Amino acid sequence: MIKRTIEISAQPANLTVKLEQLLIQHGLEVVASVPCEDIGLLVVDQPRSTYSHAALAALLRSDAVLVVCGRDHLPAGVLLPLADHSEVVWRVAEQVAMSKPLRKRLWKQLVRAKIRAQAMNLSADCPARKKLLDLARQVRSGDPTNVEAQAAKIYWRYWLPDAPFRRDTNGNGANALLNYGYAIIRAALARALVAAGLLPALGLFHANRSNAFCLADDLLEPLRPLVDRRVRELHRGDCPNFRGDGEKLSENRPDRRENGTVPFVPELNPQTKRGLLALLADPIRMGRERGPLMVNLHRTVASLVRCYQGKSDRLEIPRACTSADTDVCGS
Repeated sequence: MIKRTIEISAQPANLTVKLEQLLIQHGLEVVASVPCEDIGLLVVDQPRSTYSHAALAALLRSDAVLVVCGRDHLPAGVLLPLADHSEVVWRVAEQVAMSKPLRKRLWKQLVRAKIRAQAMNLSADCPARKKLLDLARQVRSGDPTNVEAQAAKIYWRYWLPDAPFRRDTNGNGANALLNYGYAIIRAALARALVAAGLLPALGLFHANRSNAFCLADDLLEPLRPLVDRRVRELHRGDCPNFRGDGEKLSENRPDRRENGTVPFVPELNPQTKRGLLALLADPIRMGRERGPLMVNLHRTVASLVRCYQGKSDRLEIPRACTSADTDVCGS
């Protein structure tokens, strides 16, 4: 069963627990009661929200992750359960013992998958699409020539052809939505890593002494284009669930670019965040199978564990369902 993602942003809430049910209260009124075991991510973006110690402990017992957002509405911190995996000591030892050549080969797979996914985000007639696919084939073990950066320079130039855009990690608008989406999937990856008995701080490529989620950042790379696609949908008003202003989409909605209106510029608000959080439940393709992203993150981590154990040298990496995947994705 896919775990639920809950976001608290519109009103301050008091979070308590009773009989392993998370109670969400507005004032004295209980507005929701959710079994803790059903929760995967709890995202809190309301600065006046409060928590009982018992609620936090119950969430951690159920392997849920608490994501706390800061003043900029972007995730500022993550509360993760301590690993209670029966083989956690062995898993960490295997992480430390992984050979450098294998780390470099796995990084090559992640970079290739990322660049190919970026290419698939561009239209078939876009000249940059073929260039990105060519670059993906040029990635070598460890990516010593930094093909990833070369591809990014091309990709962001064409990612949003109907409006000027510059990727800025400190920017607003679409940049803020990208940052939020990346952070949410990063937290879900950290949860999957901890559940597998791995240390998120021990990365394959990323290695920063102040970063406790280096391994999550490694696995995030090929998943970033999933976020990019959703943010572009929100920008264009083409999101299958929500427009940036919260209006439900109609299947026969006319294209606003055709009638001369200006495309909506998305901001980080409850509606756009809901569209991004929905990514965790969206179907993605893993080999010949289809399933929710949050579920398949565990399959990716399981394939990584096999690599640590020397049983494999290939990662299973999710990719977006496309119109060509009719047998897998039902599109």
